[in-house]
Amino acid sequence: MKKLWGGRFRKKTDRMVEEFTASLPFDRRLYRYDIEGSMAHCRMLKKQGFLSAREEKKILSALGAIRRRIESGKFAFDLADEDIHLAVEKALIRKAGPAGEKIHTGRSRNDQVALDVRLYLRDEVGEVLRIIGELQSAILLKAKAEIDTVMPGYTHLQRAQPVLLSHYLLAYREMFDRDEARLRGCLERINVMPLGSAALAGAGLPLDRNYVARLLRFPRLSENSMDAVSDRDFVAEFIFDAGLLMMHMSRLCEDLVLWASGEFGFVEISDAFTTGSSIMPQKKNPDVAELIRGKTGRVYGNLVSVLTVLKGLPMTYNRDLQEDKEPLFDTVDTVKASLAVLAAMIGHVNFRRARMKEAAAGGFSTATDIADYLVRKGVPFRRAHAVTGKIVADCLKKGRRFSDLSLADFRKFHPGFGKDIFRVMSVESSVNARRGPGGTAKKRVVKRIRDIESEKKK
Repeated sequence: MKKLWGGRFRKKTDRMVEEFTASLPFDRRLYRYDIEGSMAHCRMLKKQGFLSAREEKKILSALGAIRRRIESGKFAFDLADEDIHLAVEKALIRKAGPAGEKIHTGRSRNDQVALDVRLYLRDEVGEVLRIIGELQSAILLKAKAEIDTVMPGYTHLQRAQPVLLSHYLLAYREMFDRDEARLRGCLERINVMPLGSAALAGAGLPLDRNYVARLLRFPRLSENSMDAVSDRDFVAEFIFDAGLLMMHMSRLCEDLVLWASGEFGFVEISDAFTTGSSIMPQKKNPDVAELIRGKTGRVYGNLVSVLTVLKGLPMTYNRDLQEDKEPLFDTVDTVKASLAVLAAMIGHVNFRRARMKEAAAGGFSTATDIADYLVRKGVPFRRAHAVTGKIVADCLKKGRRFSDLSLADFRKFHPGFGKDIFRVMSVESSVNARRGPGGTAKKRVVKRIRDIESEKKK
């Protein structure tokens, strides 16, 4: 069949050009949205008098049949069709005859592809949000199970202060909450109906854009036809949001990789979510966590790719915009797969509580509590800090721990120490001293868990 746009061309398109310009190998995944948009456009054309009832019925029936053939794998795609839009339209014309030739009335591939991508991404963001919910639930369940587990908190990867493992886990839930909020905001900007903008100037025929928007469940229309066909901000925004989401998953996975090592020994990941070595029989590798960490860079690359494509485009539509599809599709696939496997893996991570508590007590992690003790005795914080630092230095010199010190030892450094100093030096006391909003005290963490559960029920 001759090219649908070939009226002014005298020579056949070179096969090399067809192969170079074709997007069908990857944009065929938009078929469902292309057909959905065409069906809505068809109904609108009938409403506006451009199609008869018989033609409308014929077109809708043919489009439904084409969709079923694609879904069954029986549809024969031809690279010469260039993209999914022309592939569907050519199949429609073959099946519906002259009625099918009317489907493109008042429409351009420019506003058609903008519509398809928005419909596609609207669905995919909804699916990403669903899987984020699964990951959040898995984290919350694990936080409840580990409510009494104490671990060392780190700064600069050095032991800093004791915290509850639940508090640590909920920190990641806060990150994923922000990811969810960002994606919901992005969804609002995706959910704008561009069809009716035509090539760039708007349609020259009396189309009913509001009717099409209602059929396709869009809450609002694009307000500028030139912007509508060239806008891919929503694609870049989604990939940016996905990049942050991947970064948060990567940080969690980095901790799990470290903690699964013999040097930390904090966790054991189930055999079902680890792999072995082809040469070292003893190995158990946290490959799932490592791959999520690695795939984060892939999503970052997709963002840079899209931004680079967009940065120098003159108004309005340019063929460069074809290059937004593969980074977008790859990001969607990568994020969904990473979220799903991480959500499943969290439930198969066993935390070694005794080892974590032992580590939490090391490294003079309650030093700040000793300084705070002196502050409550009226000592200025900077002086209290210096006194505690000298105690740490003396212990390091003599190979001692805080628990090895007597009251007399403490009083060598400051007369304000009393017998109650020993009550503030345990990791449990240190944790539960952080009772303020956002702190790691058990009462505070339990309250946060209850608040989250209450929010979920609303």
